[in-house]
Amino acid sequence: MEQENQEQTYTMPRIGDEAPSFQAATSQGNLSLEDYKGKWVVLFSHPSDFTPVCTTEFVAFQEIYPELKEMNTELLGLSVDSVPSHIAWIRSIEENFNTTIEFPVIADLDKQVAMKYGMIMPGESQVETSRAVFVIDDKQKIRSIIYYPLTTGRNMQEILRLVKALQTTDEHGVSTPANWTEGDKAVVSPPKTQEDAAKRAQEEGIEYIDWYISKKEL
Repeated sequence: MEQENQEQTYTMPRIGDEAPSFQAATSQGNLSLEDYKGKWVVLFSHPSDFTPVCTTEFVAFQEIYPELKEMNTELLGLSVDSVPSHIAWIRSIEENFNTTIEFPVIADLDKQVAMKYGMIMPGESQVETSRAVFVIDDKQKIRSIIYYPLTTGRNMQEILRLVKALQTTDEHGVSTPANWTEGDKAVVSPPKTQEDAAKRAQEEGIEYIDWYISKKEL
């Protein structure tokens, strides 16, 4: 006979999915994903409070937070530690690094948010959340997912670049090439017919390389 109380299972979210909704206690009070409608969100998980790599990341996340806010983007952290633990750790960071942590951190003690977002990697740790990053757009769709191992701190400039690239795609209907940063030329969508391919080389304002790859200034 099957047990009546089975652990709830979740499907790993994918790029393009609606971001799983949640309500959670945080270091700044109760919050829900719906509170962020109309804004972009970088939702990131860390393995544990009072650990060295996570501490360096929190200082680094705070450093990029003002720039993210200028991009209509909020930061939201998460681990399976308690609110009192988050508060104590944040106070320690502020004291030791002269850094005020301005963004909230979810206290996901029951792992409900972590399970919805696939932040637990059983092969690496059964009890800690991985270093996951979810970029959620202003319509609350998942636009990007990045995972890092417990031993590797994240690159904040890449997170900034990623958000800017996604917003540029939305605004201008273009793609961004390898190593793109703001101010670089963007990639124009390739032609879909032979006729359009023949015309591409004659288009004004286009850096024509070949029929399938061209760039333009934004």
